[in-house]
Amino acid sequence: MGLIKSLRGHTPQMGADCFIAETAVLIGEVAMGDQCSVWYNAVIRGDVHYIRMGNKVNVQDGVMIHGTFQKAATEIGDNVSIGHNAIVHGCTLHDNVLIGMGSIVMDHCIVGSGSIIAAGAVLPQGTVVPEGSIYAGVPARKIGEVSPELREGEIRRIADAYVKYAGWYREP
Repeated sequence: MGLIKSLRGHTPQMGADCFIAETAVLIGEVAMGDQCSVWYNAVIRGDVHYIRMGNKVNVQDGVMIHGTFQKAATEIGDNVSIGHNAIVHGCTLHDNVLIGMGSIVMDHCIVGSGSIIAAGAVLPQGTVVPEGSIYAGVPARKIGEVSPELREGEIRRIADAYVKYAGWYREP
């Protein structure tokens, strides 16, 4: 299990069947649901504002999740995948969202359910991504709609796969 640090009277809370890699860091006011995974060198820092995560959220290697003091908490729904080295900062990610590797989601952004943020995309502060949208680029713009095939073949598949991968790490 990684570094779990209490701060300012708050201790990170985890639901059932979660995996926290040995080099992951969780600090302060962090709450996550069931079947979540936090992978190597990921940091979830609930020191200046709360971070709430639903069920089956995977926070992949090198991800940073944070907020802004007294201004922007981070709320993450169910079945969300946050790709390697992404930054999720003071925003809201609804259910069934895929955040691509190396992307940045800034304060007060709202990513609607069933959306994909492409690898390397940057969502500037306050961007609202409509449900079922694909956003890419710097700054990110809408480039398409998420098809039923993408919803099941990518968003759902990745969330389910990370539950399976986490199970491998719990095996004796």
